[in-house]
Amino acid sequence: MRILGIGSRIQHAEFGKGVITNVTSQHYWVTFIDSGLETIELDSEFEVIERADDDVDTVSFFEIERSLTTILQRWSDVSQASPIAEKWKGGKMILEAGDPNLQGKEIPITTFFHKIVMVRDRIRVMEQKINSSKTLDDQDKIDLQQYITRIYGSLTTFNVLFANKSDQFIGERSKK
Repeated sequence: MRILGIGSRIQHAEFGKGVITNVTSQHYWVTFIDSGLETIELDSEFEVIERADDDVDTVSFFEIERSLTTILQRWSDVSQASPIAEKWKGGKMILEAGDPNLQGKEIPITTFFHKIVMVRDRIRVMEQKINSSKTLDDQDKIDLQQYITRIYGSLTTFNVLFANKSDQFIGERSKK
């Protein structure tokens, strides 16, 4: 089967006359005179009125986006977004100084939560780099891993902000 290029004109039994405006690995996107934009499978029955033989890359934007997302998740220091617990959405943190003459500060909880998630993600990347290091010996890796575990333990206070338990910090007691 030879794929039609963008700009090809076709006659479809159900939708009438149309022009191919996009091609993916499985579908033609066709703008029909009477019914507007429709997607039809590449092997659909239709009559070719005029063939456009442009080279067509049949990889869709969605497929490219999905591939890039997978690559970035695997190799980047950014992990999937961790949702904040519903009860904290729209909330704010109020920091009041011990000295009544000093002004307090209000911070949206989502901003604070975002910073906590960034810290967590960077610690995870550091942990991966330590574990895959070719220059550190096993004892150094164990020592550094114990520090990281203690850091996670110090951050467990913030677990209340996470919607999913799987996103929370796990300290030394929980890992045993």
